[in-house]
Amino acid sequence: MSARILIVDDEEDALDNLRHVMEKAGHAVTAVQSGAAALGLLARQRFDVVLTDLRMEGVGGMDVLAKSRAVQPEAEVIFITGYATAESAVQALKHGAFYYIAKPFRLDEVRKVVEEALEKVALRRENDSLRREIARYRDGDGIITQDAGMQRLLDMVRQIAPTDCSVLITGESGTGKELFARALHRQSARRDGPYVAINCGAFTEQLLANELFGHEKGAFTGATALKKGLIESSAGGTLFLDEVTEMTPAMQVKLLRVLQEREVLRVGGTRPVKCDVRVIAATNRDILACVGQGTFRDDLYFRLNVVNLELPPLARRAGDVPLLARHFLHKYATRMQRPVEHISSAALAALMAYRFPGNVRELENLIERGVALAPGDTLDIEQLPDALRANGPAASAQASGRLPTLEEQEQRYILRVLDEVQGNQTLAAQILGINRASLWRKLKAWKARAG
Repeated sequence: MSARILIVDDEEDALDNLRHVMEKAGHAVTAVQSGAAALGLLARQRFDVVLTDLRMEGVGGMDVLAKSRAVQPEAEVIFITGYATAESAVQALKHGAFYYIAKPFRLDEVRKVVEEALEKVALRRENDSLRREIARYRDGDGIITQDAGMQRLLDMVRQIAPTDCSVLITGESGTGKELFARALHRQSARRDGPYVAINCGAFTEQLLANELFGHEKGAFTGATALKKGLIESSAGGTLFLDEVTEMTPAMQVKLLRVLQEREVLRVGGTRPVKCDVRVIAATNRDILACVGQGTFRDDLYFRLNVVNLELPPLARRAGDVPLLARHFLHKYATRMQRPVEHISSAALAALMAYRFPGNVRELENLIERGVALAPGDTLDIEQLPDALRANGPAASAQASGRLPTLEEQEQRYILRVLDEVQGNQTLAAQILGINRASLWRKLKAWKARAG
């Protein structure tokens, strides 16, 4: 990448050599022979990398580093010095320098260190951009998405939440069905009432009946006191029935009565109790197929399916992967008190290429694992499982006996993002953390190279 580089050295020969190699690499170079001049430039201009001598008359390299950290902390500072000592190197790195090079230096070494520093600058900008995108695309209920289909579903949530109608949420496991149920509750007039959730597939018929409907004292052995069920406990609020298709036929009949009569009969009871509750149901199964097979009552289906929210799998909204990955990275880095702040472009490219059969829940687990394993401040592709790396953008190149270049990985990643946003270059540039003109230039160059 072409970058803005400030070179500070009071030795004219060293200054000229550094300027020559950096300009030859395609960078815009500003070179000065004093630390004082560098301080003035740092206050007025933006730089990506600062190459500075350590010992200079008057204002030294540590002063240049302090000024850079204060006014443009996103820039990386590299020290080059003829007075290298272990103590000075430790001090420089402790105060935030990227690297420490002793004179006499090799120009190819300097060029390599600058490239590594620029990769870190680009990574930080990409993650800063993702952080801004998360804030932009996070709704008030914590649902993070820039996907057009998901945005339409969120619009439906805002529209139907105040109506109190029953809602059926469908979608694969891990797509966020309970997040949508909570959003419906919080945006409804029942927001100050209870929100109660139960997984219908986690109980036997008898236990589920007891949990939902409660029981009267003496209803069965051990029933020493009256117990209100979750339906009664949800009065004035919302009851979320997850995996509703796992209910037995007998339980389906009882639930249908609750929806029709707005009342509940406790186990062992003889008098029904009125209940004012909104029911939201969810399933990861094809509920119409269940109706067709006779395992789910059609009348209950119609009662529950007043409005249907069908959540897409993550594979159909891969443009959300960078946003969600960055969100989970911050969540688990904070929870584990780990210094992981960034996700490398290679790791993001591998995540974008993966199909996520476990959807958002699987992505969250992968990022949690990566944060735990990351050795420094960056979650890289090495912290992802072997199976995921094998399906990533490097797979074809590895199969042919070579590793992909950084440019090849970048191209695959960018083209995948463009595909997910249906060719919208403005939106793709926002997700990638680059300006639209830079994206256009990359696409033009790749097209010209392809002939």
